[in-house]
Amino acid sequence: MQPFDRAAEDLGNSIHLEHVNVQVPDQHLAMLFYVAGLGLTRDPYLMVSDSNMWINVGRNQFHLPSGNPQVLRGHTGIVISGREALLNRLSSVARKLEGTAFAFKENNGYVEAVCPWGNRVRCYEPDAERFGRITLGIPYVEFEVPVGTAKSICGFYPEIMGMPAEFRNGDSAVARVQVGKAQYLQFRETDRRQTEYDGHHVQIYITNFSGPHRELAKRNLIFSEDNPYQYRFRDIVDIENGRHLFTVEHEVRSATHPMFLRPLVNRSPAQNNRNYAHGYEQWPWAMQPEEYDRP
Repeated sequence: MQPFDRAAEDLGNSIHLEHVNVQVPDQHLAMLFYVAGLGLTRDPYLMVSDSNMWINVGRNQFHLPSGNPQVLRGHTGIVISGREALLNRLSSVARKLEGTAFAFKENNGYVEAVCPWGNRVRCYEPDAERFGRITLGIPYVEFEVPVGTAKSICGFYPEIMGMPAEFRNGDSAVARVQVGKAQYLQFRETDRRQTEYDGHHVQIYITNFSGPHRELAKRNLIFSEDNPYQYRFRDIVDIENGRHLFTVEHEVRSATHPMFLRPLVNRSPAQNNRNYAHGYEQWPWAMQPEEYDRP
């Protein structure tokens, strides 16, 4: 009988990172960056007016409600295949985004694109060893945190949220928290000055919904009680002494939430009215396995 490492498939309490939410002051400019530039897809079913826009990235999303611009203190990593096509798309919107913070740059392992208000998105080619079978999606969100906080952040998530976390101390100290299959929240220490938190958030689904709520409530960390399926917290603290470490809003949903793993439409940005071919409209978010999955 073939032995398997059963622990390799353990996820912990969080089973899916769904979306990153930042406010934008101009829906048109946001559409140019996220849809025309990056090549992502506006959700056709929800938030279709001019006050909010949900952008599909495989099984993940960016949420872009109208309001004063919010800038994530760090960057979002996305997997999207076709570097040359991506660079061409970003080049095609550059003139229309002149006068904003928009920029993009090729690096050895990724393309970094900056939205019109300063949010950074690092775009990687699919890599099964690094990102699992994702061909389109958000494998991680990385936050820049003060020096001396990563190790304590690494203690917060297992104790309070039931999520595995790993502390790495290389060129910079990093807390890496697993929030889904091949999905992570990363907290990287930096000595750069911290900007004031502006209200942006990330959203996760968890299976043990009440346990973390109890632990957060004990420490007076519940920020919002939204509905039966959802609550929020913002502050990450040292579990030993209560010292504040970092602030970023977590929208926490139960696996019974009506929108858990709602099917998302993802277009192929290579299709246009001149080369259209039936059956090639959708972009599959996962690789085709040669077998059931990798051994």
